[in-house]
Amino acid sequence: MEVTCLLLLALIPFHCRGQGVYAPAQAQIVHAGQACVVKEDNISERVYTIREGDTLVLQCLVTGHPRPQVRWTKTAGSASDKFQETSVFNETLRIERIARTQGGRYYCKAENGVGVPAIKSIRVDVQYLDEPVLTVHQTVSDVRGNFYQEKTVFLRCTVNSNPPARFIWKRGSDTLSHSQDNGVDIYEPLYTQGETKVLKLKNLRPQDYASYTCQVSVRNVCGIPDKAITFRLTNTTAPPALKLSVNETLVVNPGENVTVQCLLTGGDPLPQLQWSHGPGPLPLGALAQGGTLSIPSVQARDSGYYNCTATNNVGNPAKKTVNLLVRSMKNATFQITPDVIKESENIQLGQDLKLSCHVDAVPQEKVTYQWFKNGKPARMSKRLLVTRNDPELPAVTSSLELIDLHFSDYGTYLCVASFPGAPVPDFSVEVNISSETVPPTISVPKGRAVVTVREGSPAELQCEVRGKPRPPVLWSRVDKEAALLPSGLPLEETPDGKLRLERVSRDMSGTYRCQTARYNGFNVRPREAQVQLNVQFPPEVEPSSQDVRQALGRPVLLRCSLLRGSPQRIASALWRFKGQLLPPPPAVPVAAEAPDHSELRLDAVTRDSSGSYECSVSNDVGSAACLFQVSAKAYSPEFYFDTPNPTRSHKLSKNYSYVLQWTQREPDAVDPVLNYRLSVRQLNQHNTMVKAIPVRRVEKGQLLEYILTDLRVPHSYEVRLTPYTTFGAGDMASRIIHYTEPINSPNLSDNTCHFEDEKICGYTQDLTDNFDWTRQNALTQNPKRSPNTGPPTDISGTPEGYYMFIETSRPRELGDRARLVSPLYNASAKFYCVSFFYHMYGKHIGSLNLLVRSRNKGALDTHAWSLSGNKGNVWQQAHVPINPSGPFQWW
Repeated sequence: MEVTCLLLLALIPFHCRGQGVYAPAQAQIVHAGQACVVKEDNISERVYTIREGDTLVLQCLVTGHPRPQVRWTKTAGSASDKFQETSVFNETLRIERIARTQGGRYYCKAENGVGVPAIKSIRVDVQYLDEPVLTVHQTVSDVRGNFYQEKTVFLRCTVNSNPPARFIWKRGSDTLSHSQDNGVDIYEPLYTQGETKVLKLKNLRPQDYASYTCQVSVRNVCGIPDKAITFRLTNTTAPPALKLSVNETLVVNPGENVTVQCLLTGGDPLPQLQWSHGPGPLPLGALAQGGTLSIPSVQARDSGYYNCTATNNVGNPAKKTVNLLVRSMKNATFQITPDVIKESENIQLGQDLKLSCHVDAVPQEKVTYQWFKNGKPARMSKRLLVTRNDPELPAVTSSLELIDLHFSDYGTYLCVASFPGAPVPDFSVEVNISSETVPPTISVPKGRAVVTVREGSPAELQCEVRGKPRPPVLWSRVDKEAALLPSGLPLEETPDGKLRLERVSRDMSGTYRCQTARYNGFNVRPREAQVQLNVQFPPEVEPSSQDVRQALGRPVLLRCSLLRGSPQRIASALWRFKGQLLPPPPAVPVAAEAPDHSELRLDAVTRDSSGSYECSVSNDVGSAACLFQVSAKAYSPEFYFDTPNPTRSHKLSKNYSYVLQWTQREPDAVDPVLNYRLSVRQLNQHNTMVKAIPVRRVEKGQLLEYILTDLRVPHSYEVRLTPYTTFGAGDMASRIIHYTEPINSPNLSDNTCHFEDEKICGYTQDLTDNFDWTRQNALTQNPKRSPNTGPPTDISGTPEGYYMFIETSRPRELGDRARLVSPLYNASAKFYCVSFFYHMYGKHIGSLNLLVRSRNKGALDTHAWSLSGNKGNVWQQAHVPINPSGPFQWW
């Protein structure tokens, strides 16, 4: 029997009324990149495995109408944290050179405003294998009762990998195994999670001195090859040992050249030396060569800890640290402390007084202080005492105590800080003590308690400080918890009491506190005051832009509302139409004195009243505008992307047709759509085909259809569709259509199946039959097939057209069967018609049978149609009605 079949399943025509064609988004994630494997794990989760450094490509295939919008996210943050923002909102997610930190669960969220969004996810497993690290540790222990020592060596191999690596230890070329003799143990330490294996050589023997290799493998997953590291163990193997050429604390003067040498005193293999600095990198200009570190013209900023580290993978790294201190002094401060015992805040004769000074220095403990009175060294006495390191003050502070203050104690006191014998300039601070020395007071100048400025302008907050000496003023925020000043600091010091802000913004509004500092003045309770800053800014309005559609002749109300602003009121509202000022609309009575919106009413939308309207709202500081685009234009069409099998091939002419389907967005918002203007242009060409498509009353959700013909295979086309109403042209929608081979498998919505695709529409060969059907055409058929059998071409008559063929001559025998099984269909109707073309020509024709299997009552087969014998060298068509009781397939 020689037969070919082109199957056609005829079902209820696909159509929709009302809003039924609108469908919520559905999504499916597929991979299109360099995946090593995509598998299902034990909880039916899709896992996409990829090698580190390869390109990740995931596609979110969506259905639904209107066309869903897609956004990608990742567990523990947006996907945009790890890849370009342009990828986040595309159906295709692409990550070049993926890193191990980018593994995790990726989510595709598709939504179109109909129903709930569709969310699908896939777990991406990034696999890698780093170079292993091998370290050697030795222990020596006494053996009681004997006169020798045992040496045990641990070779520790560590590697980072995904999945966990397998370890193989080798001595020379021989593979070692656990407990292969009394001298070898291989084990995994606790809490290492599979990334470490230890080879233990107990009571080291002469044969244990050899080359050891740690080979790690992830079993070639993702094509990752094995990696290995080798260590030569000898009787001289030893950890590194170091010594420094200088003391661990090195104090130098600024401008000196510093050289520190780190000397190796042991280690085999020869250790590697490395210098580091904390905090931060080595100073600019510093040179580290081997164990020598040189810093030319050292500065105060170069102070810090310098670490010399020696490693040779034996034992622990050896480390020596030099604390480099570059002499420096800055920030001299003083305090005047009245008699604390008598709880006084004023200087009074007969009471005690303490003067304290402090300098921030490096090294702090090497600073010496000297006190002078009226230019002469202060003489110590029972009433004049010098104390160091007052517990109430910063470390290394000098205090001069005056007991029972006399009139003769008034004068100018000078505190001088210095490094004896070092070429570092002295630091000094001067304090004048007299009857005019009084504690501070602070206040806000009259009229400056509230400062009002416009956003973007400079502002100055001022507090006046009186007292002698006059201390600096500290500014901070009051009304915002943990809020920072515009400088980014919680506190800001101003010597003149003025806080200057360059460009104020609305978030700077609030209350600011000014208070006296405890240093460079009296050590008393701080005095404080407050200043209110009001920042005025232009209004913010809504809607900033709005598209208003209405049928001709109907009224429209435009409303512009004030969201926020300072002042929070509308001072004026001006309406313009196409740039021309309109008369003020009638005032809208409101309960409050400050209106928060402005309205404009159009009695009827006409062609003349259509256009752009602008409402400019002002609040005496600035203005903002609401923009309205008013028209009776129809909204754009919404292309239907889920059309089943939109492409139809025409083999004779090498053309194809395309079923274009769409709905109309909000058709009832304006006048009825009368027709559509269709424009079709082949990509990279200028010629455009234009056609008018008349329509009747278009309802919301109604699926409209037009078949584009005479499209050339395999070119793509740009399609533009514009609705027309009595108003004129509406908004245009465009899309690109591409030629694709007909769908691989039939379904209940699209029921025609050809054999042009190698996947033969989802049909499969029955594995229990005797032989198979062959897909061929006139160009690929066997030239040695039996003569006077089979068709010369398929039903189209072209040599390129494919058909399914079987040879019933020898070696076939009576009773042999070849079965072609259809996909499984879910029944949605009661009756169907299976239609197909057949060609039965030849001397040894057997029988062609159609069987239907319904799945709802077990595997129940029904013999639906049969034909036997030679029917001539001609294609014929059969129509077979079936009424399956549930999901079904045929063969």
